[in-house]
Order: sequence, then structure tokens, then C-alpha cells
Amino acid sequence: MIVLIKILQVVLALSLLVLFHEFGHYSFAKLFKTRVEKFYLFFNPRRSLIRFKRFDGKWHCKVLAPNEDPEWDAHPENTEYGVGWLPFGGYCKIAGMIDESMDTEAMKQPPQPYEFRTKPAWQRFFIMFGGVLYNFILAIILYAAILNTWGEEYLRNEDAVYGIAVNDLSSEIGFRDGDRILAFDGVPTENFSNLQVDLVRSQATSATVIRDGDTISVAIDPAYLPAMLNTPGMFDLAFPFVVKEVQPESPNIDAGLEPGDALTGIDDEPMFIVQQIQKELREHKGEQVSASIVRDEATLELPLQVDTAGRIGVLLDTDLDKFFNVTTREYGFFSAIPAGARKTWNTIRGYVQELGLIFSPKTQAYKSVGSFIAIGRIFPDTWDWYKFWSLCALLSIMLGVMNLLPIPALDGGHILILLFEMLTRRRPSDKFMVVAEWIGMSMLILLMVLAFGNDIRSLF
Repeated sequence: MIVLIKILQVVLALSLLVLFHEFGHYSFAKLFKTRVEKFYLFFNPRRSLIRFKRFDGKWHCKVLAPNEDPEWDAHPENTEYGVGWLPFGGYCKIAGMIDESMDTEAMKQPPQPYEFRTKPAWQRFFIMFGGVLYNFILAIILYAAILNTWGEEYLRNEDAVYGIAVNDLSSEIGFRDGDRILAFDGVPTENFSNLQVDLVRSQATSATVIRDGDTISVAIDPAYLPAMLNTPGMFDLAFPFVVKEVQPESPNIDAGLEPGDALTGIDDEPMFIVQQIQKELREHKGEQVSASIVRDEATLELPLQVDTAGRIGVLLDTDLDKFFNVTTREYGFFSAIPAGARKTWNTIRGYVQELGLIFSPKTQAYKSVGSFIAIGRIFPDTWDWYKFWSLCALLSIMLGVMNLLPIPALDGGHILILLFEMLTRRRPSDKFMVVAEWIGMSMLILLMVLAFGNDIRSLF
């Protein structure tokens, strides 16, 4: 059932993003009176699940029909709309344009005024840029709707009063439990949950932290960057060990623990942070420890049994509002729109930085490039509309930015060539465009092989 939910989320999300992207090309083509031959969700080799076309004054529809249809082909001036059977992407076939369809035969015919190739360069630019533009517009709409519906809630870095809890990697780099990180390379970081992201994106070589009341600098060796990319949880949120409930099967059900008890030490060793106490308990598997407990301002000593997994059988109070000043913001309809635009811009900027890491061999970030399998993993196991729309907005930005890469088979490659034409007033030949398209498609195939290879390797 979990797999089915994830597949449904991926298909629905990618369908929405592809439709918006292709509609960007479609709308500008129609605006500039350029013929759009086909507009499809998913690909349709040989036949289509369903297709529509208007001619002779009415709409016609066919289901599970072959693509070749003399009656429909006799009306090339009207767009054919449809849904293919191969659920990967979609396309908008524009007359007189060299694209992934590689319809070179049509390019051999005399140019027509309704074709892409006969339009001024600035109009062709907007037709090509339309897909990326609409992806960014969709992200703004989604983020604005999310902020208007759910608001925004996050923990500011300065409000993480107990600092960080480190894992093995961050400890090896030089961070310590309780450190309060102020900045990376002198640039302050606001959102606590983005600490590791900000560190990796900036490729910082130093961090300013408060440790035991002193402000110090922690040097970060760039050699750790590949490990930081592939090791989540470098900076966990440190918070107090407060009992919410003693579990019925707990070995300490009769030890005297009560909800609200706060552990402040183990075997006379002061500690109160959850992660520190959990580490200490794992050192005493199957043993009994003496725990210092604060209850109603009184300090008690209770003997507690640690099970073979290093636990004492309690549920913790993880309500952040009890321990921290959590920042919450609510947005009205009109205030959500500029806030959505700002969030979109910040996300675009961050993703561009991440792409820079991928194309830098020393970071080994290329090993994290993923395909549909990786996309499926980021969706939750249960249907959550907040997470779903948030991921749709993020993926829309990723699709837009990726399409801006200067690879001939992508929009960015066409845009780069158009900019060259507009600046030099020299138009590349159709032969050059065909060769460039083949090169670009080869590069994309290699990228897909890398992505699927990374995903398959991660399964084992």
C-alpha cells in the first residue's frame, strides 16, 4: 500500500509539473500564432490512451487508437491533445522546430509563416523560455497557497537554546554537543533545520559557534564535503530529556518514573540532553543505572534498568513549543503572494548552488543524482497534502532550473543559441541544430544512466 501511495504521488506531481511546463511553451506559441501540432501528457509511441482534436466545427475523440489517422492528419492546423500510455513526462510539438522528435523531414519543406523557424528571434526566445517561466510561476502559486493555508513555522537558529547534538561526522569535523552555531564563513544562518544545507551549499571552511559561553571558530576541512553531502543528521536539535509516558512494557514500569520527570544525570554524571543520555544508556545495555530526576523542583535519585537495546522504556516529550520559542507566521491572501515569491527565489538560488556542487568532481555530489526512484523516496508513506504540495513546488523549481542548463536538447540549450543569434544576428543552420540536438540527447541519456545507476546502487 505504501508503494502504491508513493507511485500515485509521484505520477500526480510530475503530471502537474509537466503540464504546466509544456503549457508555458504552448501558450507563448499560440500568442505568437505559431502552430502547435500536438500537446500531450505522457508519451504515446504508436498509439495513445486518449486523444482529442477539433475540426469540421466539432470535437473528435478516440480511445486506445493508433497515432496514424488520415482523417485527423488532414487538419494539421488544429492542435491534437492527448494522454499517452508511457507515463514519463509529456511534450508540446511545435511546427518548424527541431526538438526531441527529430522530425527532419518537415524541416526540409519550405518554411511557412506559422512555423517556429520563421518567427523573430525574440518570439522564439519567449516560446522556449515559457516552460521554465511557468514552472517558476507554479512554484510561487503553490508556496503562496501553502503559506496562506498552513502558515509558516520554524525554529530560528538563535532560539535553539540548547545548541546542537552531533553525530560521528560532525564530531570528527570539530563540532561538539551543545555548540550554538552562529554563522558559516561569517554569514549568519537563520533556520535551524537548514544548518547542514547551508553549510554544504556555501562550502564553508569555518563556522562561528558559542561553546561553554565563549565564541570560537571551528575550521572545516573541505575534504569532508563529500561525506557531508551523504551523511544526514549532522546537526540534530538538542533538547531536554523529559518523560511523557512510561510504556506498559517498560522494564521501569514500577521504578517510580512519572510524566514530566526530567533526567539531569546518569551515575552522578551531569547530562540532560536527550542525545547525550541516549548515548550513555547504550553504554550500559542490560545494566542498572542511577538516574538524577528533577520533579517539581525537587531532585530525586532513581535506579533504572537499561534493556539490551540501551533504552529505559519511556516515551519522550517532543513538543518543541514547551522548550523553545518556535517562530510562527500567518499569511493573508495578499501577503502570501510576495512571501511565496520570496520563498521561490530563495529555493531557486539554493538549488543553483546545489547544481554547482554536482558539476564539481571534488565534491562527489554526482553520486547523489537520482531518478524517479529517488523522487519517490522523498514523498511520505501516507498522503499528506502539506508535504505533497511543498514537494510539488520544490520539484517545479528543480524542473525549471534543470531545463535552463545549456544542453542543446533542453530549453536552456535552445535559449543559449537564441541569445547568440539575437546578439550576433547570425542564425545557426538547421544542420547545426540537428547535430546539437543529437549531442544534447546523448548527454541526457548518459545523465539518466548515471541517475538510475545511483538509485539501483543505493538499493543494495
